[in-house]
Amino acid sequence: MEIWINPACSKCRAALSVLDAEEARYTVRRYLEDPPTPDELRDVLARLGLEPWDVTRTGEAVAAELGLASWPREAAARDRWIAALAAHPVLIQRPIITADDGSAVVGRTEEAVRSVLP
Repeated sequence: MEIWINPACSKCRAALSVLDAEEARYTVRRYLEDPPTPDELRDVLARLGLEPWDVTRTGEAVAAELGLASWPREAAARDRWIAALAAHPVLIQRPIITADDGSAVVGRTEEAVRSVLP
């Protein structure tokens, strides 16, 4: 299992605490330092069953700079959103956990984190 984190994020630290308490095996990816590629984002979005706008942190300053609030949320704009997330990883909701069984979750709650544990 892999968890995408920002170490400064309290939700990320809480997710790591749950994984550690359950003695889960995982790899940490500091996605701000090691941003996902567009293809990796597509894969994770497919595993999550979500669209890029569903995992975008629209409150970030760069979101306002890009004008994301006015971007269409439709299939034709999907690649534009993915490109923005890849170029500005701070926009990616966190933490994202990809489990070995192919599932994934945005682990913002303890229940969500536990849902990907074996």
